[in-house]
Amino acid sequence: MEVLPDTTVFATKLQNTLIQYHSIEDDKWRVAKKMKDVTIWRKPSEEFNGYLFKAQGVINDLVNAVIDHIRPGPCRLNWDSLMTSMDILEHFEENCCVMRYTTAGQLWNIISPREFVDFSYTVGHEEGLLSCGVSVDWSEKKPEFVRGYNHPCGWFCVPLKDSANQSLLTGYIQTDLRGMIPQSAVDTAMASTLINFYGDLRKALQKA
Repeated sequence: MEVLPDTTVFATKLQNTLIQYHSIEDDKWRVAKKMKDVTIWRKPSEEFNGYLFKAQGVINDLVNAVIDHIRPGPCRLNWDSLMTSMDILEHFEENCCVMRYTTAGQLWNIISPREFVDFSYTVGHEEGLLSCGVSVDWSEKKPEFVRGYNHPCGWFCVPLKDSANQSLLTGYIQTDLRGMIPQSAVDTAMASTLINFYGDLRKALQKA
Protein backbone atom coordinates (compact mmCIF):
# COMPACT_ATOMS: atom_id res chain seq x y z
CA MET A 1 0.00 0.00 0.00
CA GLU A 2 1.07 3.59 -0.60
CA VAL A 3 1.83 5.81 2.38
CA LEU A 4 -1.45 7.32 3.57
CA PRO A 5 -1.88 9.53 6.63
CA ASP A 6 -3.78 8.32 9.70
CA THR A 7 -7.17 7.48 8.18
CA THR A 8 -9.25 8.68 11.15
CA VAL A 9 -7.57 12.11 11.16
CA PHE A 10 -7.66 12.28 7.35
CA ALA A 11 -11.38 11.35 7.24
CA THR A 12 -12.31 13.86 9.95
CA LYS A 13 -10.45 16.68 8.19
CA LEU A 14 -12.19 15.82 4.90
CA GLN A 15 -15.60 15.70 6.60
CA ASN A 16 -15.02 19.10 8.25
CA THR A 17 -13.99 20.64 4.90
CA LEU A 18 -17.25 19.49 3.30
CA ILE A 19 -19.32 20.77 6.23
CA GLN A 20 -17.57 24.13 5.76
CA TYR A 21 -18.57 24.16 2.04
CA HIS A 22 -22.13 23.27 3.05
CA SER A 23 -22.31 26.38 5.23
CA ILE A 24 -21.13 28.85 2.54
CA GLU A 25 -23.72 31.64 2.24
CA ASP A 26 -26.05 31.62 -0.77
CA ASP A 27 -24.85 35.00 -2.08
CA LYS A 28 -21.32 33.61 -2.62
CA TRP A 29 -22.61 31.25 -5.36
CA ARG A 30 -23.38 32.04 -9.01
CA VAL A 31 -25.83 29.91 -11.01
CA ALA A 32 -23.96 27.93 -13.69
CA LYS A 33 -26.89 25.88 -15.02
CA LYS A 34 -30.51 25.47 -13.97
CA MET A 35 -32.95 22.77 -14.98
CA LYS A 36 -36.45 22.03 -13.75
CA ASP A 37 -35.29 19.55 -11.09
CA VAL A 38 -31.62 20.39 -10.43
CA THR A 39 -29.55 23.57 -10.07
CA ILE A 40 -25.77 23.93 -10.44
CA TRP A 41 -23.87 26.84 -8.87
CA ARG A 42 -20.18 27.67 -8.84
CA LYS A 43 -17.65 29.86 -7.04
CA PRO A 44 -13.86 30.16 -7.38
CA SER A 45 -12.15 27.28 -5.60
CA GLU A 46 -9.71 28.00 -2.80
CA GLU A 47 -7.89 24.74 -3.61
CA PHE A 48 -6.85 25.28 -7.25
CA ASN A 49 -7.26 27.59 -10.25
CA GLY A 50 -10.78 26.42 -11.09
CA TYR A 51 -14.27 26.33 -9.61
CA LEU A 52 -16.00 24.68 -6.69
CA PHE A 53 -19.35 23.50 -8.06
CA LYS A 54 -22.49 23.01 -5.97
CA ALA A 55 -25.35 20.84 -7.24
CA GLN A 56 -28.76 20.37 -5.62
CA GLY A 57 -31.95 18.52 -6.44
CA VAL A 58 -34.68 16.36 -4.92
CA ILE A 59 -34.47 12.58 -5.42
CA ASN A 60 -37.58 10.40 -5.04
CA ASP A 61 -36.03 7.79 -2.77
CA LEU A 62 -34.73 7.19 0.74
CA VAL A 63 -31.35 8.56 1.90
CA ASN A 64 -29.70 5.12 2.31
CA ALA A 65 -30.70 4.03 -1.20
CA VAL A 66 -29.39 7.26 -2.73
CA ILE A 67 -26.01 7.12 -0.96
CA ASP A 68 -25.63 3.38 -1.66
CA HIS A 69 -25.81 4.27 -5.36
CA ILE A 70 -23.24 7.09 -5.03
CA ARG A 71 -20.51 5.71 -2.77
CA PRO A 72 -17.88 3.23 -4.05
CA GLY A 73 -19.38 -0.15 -4.86
CA PRO A 74 -21.04 -2.18 -7.62
CA CYS A 75 -24.14 0.07 -7.77
CA ARG A 76 -22.16 3.11 -8.96
CA LEU A 77 -20.58 1.49 -11.98
CA ASN A 78 -23.94 0.14 -13.19
CA TRP A 79 -25.58 3.53 -13.65
CA ASP A 80 -22.97 6.34 -13.83
CA SER A 81 -22.58 6.94 -17.59
CA LEU A 82 -19.29 8.83 -17.12
CA MET A 83 -17.55 6.08 -15.11
CA THR A 84 -15.96 3.24 -17.12
CA SER A 85 -14.22 1.21 -14.35
CA MET A 86 -13.83 1.13 -10.57
CA ASP A 87 -11.51 -0.84 -8.28
CA ILE A 88 -11.22 -0.74 -4.49
CA LEU A 89 -7.45 -0.56 -3.88
CA GLU A 90 -7.49 -0.47 -0.09
CA HIS A 91 -10.31 -1.14 2.40
CA PHE A 92 -10.00 0.31 5.90
CA GLU A 93 -13.45 -0.27 7.36
CA GLU A 94 -16.98 -0.54 6.02
CA ASN A 95 -17.34 3.18 5.29
CA CYS A 96 -13.75 4.04 4.32
CA CYS A 97 -11.56 3.01 1.35
CA VAL A 98 -9.20 4.06 -1.45
CA MET A 99 -10.62 3.52 -4.93
CA ARG A 100 -9.38 3.94 -8.48
CA TYR A 101 -11.85 4.78 -11.21
CA THR A 102 -11.70 5.84 -14.84
CA THR A 103 -13.98 8.15 -16.81
CA ALA A 104 -15.01 8.32 -20.45
CA GLY A 105 -13.95 11.11 -22.80
CA GLN A 106 -16.17 14.23 -22.83
CA LEU A 107 -17.07 17.05 -25.23
CA TRP A 108 -16.46 14.90 -28.33
CA ASN A 109 -13.24 13.70 -26.71
CA ILE A 110 -11.77 17.19 -26.34
CA ILE A 111 -11.47 15.96 -22.75
CA SER A 112 -9.82 12.55 -23.06
CA PRO A 113 -10.46 9.65 -20.62
CA ARG A 114 -9.24 10.29 -17.07
CA GLU A 115 -8.11 8.19 -14.11
CA PHE A 116 -8.60 9.15 -10.44
CA VAL A 117 -7.42 7.58 -7.17
CA ASP A 118 -9.57 8.81 -4.28
CA PHE A 119 -9.87 8.29 -0.55
CA SER A 120 -13.61 7.84 0.13
CA TYR A 121 -15.48 8.18 3.43
CA THR A 122 -19.19 7.88 4.26
CA VAL A 123 -20.53 9.12 7.58
CA GLY A 124 -23.81 10.15 9.23
CA HIS A 125 -24.63 13.86 9.04
CA GLU A 126 -27.61 15.46 10.74
CA GLU A 127 -30.63 13.25 9.79
CA GLY A 128 -28.88 11.85 6.73
CA LEU A 129 -25.52 10.87 5.27
CA LEU A 130 -22.41 12.47 3.79
CA SER A 131 -20.30 10.57 1.26
CA CYS A 132 -17.07 12.47 0.57
CA GLY A 133 -13.72 11.99 -1.11
CA VAL A 134 -10.38 13.51 -2.08
CA SER A 135 -7.63 12.33 -4.42
CA VAL A 136 -4.48 10.79 -2.95
CA ASP A 137 -1.03 10.19 -4.40
CA TRP A 138 -0.74 6.70 -5.88
CA SER A 139 2.35 5.85 -7.90
CA GLU A 140 0.84 3.08 -10.05
CA LYS A 141 -0.75 4.68 -13.14
CA LYS A 142 -2.56 3.45 -16.23
CA PRO A 143 -0.54 4.89 -19.15
CA GLU A 144 -3.58 5.28 -21.43
CA PHE A 145 -5.25 7.74 -19.00
CA VAL A 146 -4.44 11.25 -17.79
CA ARG A 147 -4.42 11.26 -13.96
CA GLY A 148 -6.95 13.83 -12.73
CA TYR A 149 -7.23 15.16 -9.18
CA ASN A 150 -10.35 15.64 -7.06
CA HIS A 151 -9.97 18.31 -4.42
CA PRO A 152 -12.31 17.74 -1.42
CA CYS A 153 -15.74 16.81 -2.77
CA GLY A 154 -18.84 15.09 -1.48
CA TRP A 155 -22.58 14.51 -1.40
CA PHE A 156 -24.93 15.42 1.46
CA CYS A 157 -28.22 13.54 1.44
CA VAL A 158 -31.00 14.27 3.92
CA PRO A 159 -34.72 13.41 4.00
CA LEU A 160 -37.06 16.19 2.94
CA LYS A 161 -38.72 17.68 6.01
CA ASP A 162 -42.27 17.34 4.64
CA SER A 163 -41.73 14.07 2.71
CA ALA A 164 -39.62 11.32 4.31
CA ASN A 165 -39.71 9.22 1.10
CA GLN A 166 -37.84 11.94 -0.79
CA SER A 167 -34.28 13.13 -0.27
CA LEU A 168 -32.49 16.43 -0.88
CA LEU A 169 -29.14 15.65 -2.51
CA THR A 170 -26.50 18.41 -2.44
CA GLY A 171 -23.07 17.88 -3.98
CA TYR A 172 -19.78 19.82 -3.91
CA ILE A 173 -17.32 19.01 -6.69
CA GLN A 174 -13.95 20.57 -7.60
CA THR A 175 -12.08 18.47 -10.10
CA ASP A 176 -8.73 19.35 -11.66
CA LEU A 177 -8.79 17.36 -14.92
CA ARG A 178 -5.16 18.30 -15.64
CA GLY A 179 -3.69 17.89 -19.11
CA MET A 180 -3.90 20.52 -21.84
CA ILE A 181 -7.55 21.60 -21.60
CA PRO A 182 -8.90 25.17 -21.66
CA GLN A 183 -10.54 25.94 -18.30
CA SER A 184 -13.69 27.15 -20.12
CA ALA A 185 -14.14 23.67 -21.63
CA VAL A 186 -13.77 22.09 -18.19
CA ASP A 187 -16.37 24.47 -16.70
CA THR A 188 -18.88 23.76 -19.50
CA ALA A 189 -18.37 20.01 -19.14
CA MET A 190 -18.67 20.05 -15.34
CA ALA A 191 -22.07 21.76 -15.18
CA SER A 192 -23.50 19.41 -17.85
CA THR A 193 -21.90 16.36 -16.21
CA LEU A 194 -23.57 17.18 -12.89
CA ILE A 195 -26.99 17.61 -14.56
CA ASN A 196 -26.53 14.21 -16.25
CA PHE A 197 -25.43 12.69 -12.92
CA TYR A 198 -28.80 13.51 -11.36
CA GLY A 199 -30.67 12.17 -14.41
CA ASP A 200 -28.72 8.89 -14.44
CA LEU A 201 -29.12 8.48 -10.67
CA ARG A 202 -32.90 9.02 -10.80
CA LYS A 203 -33.27 6.42 -13.59
CA ALA A 204 -31.16 3.89 -11.66
CA LEU A 205 -33.20 4.33 -8.47
CA GLN A 206 -36.47 3.90 -10.37
CA LYS A 207 -35.22 0.54 -11.67
CA ALA A 208 -33.88 -0.60 -8.25
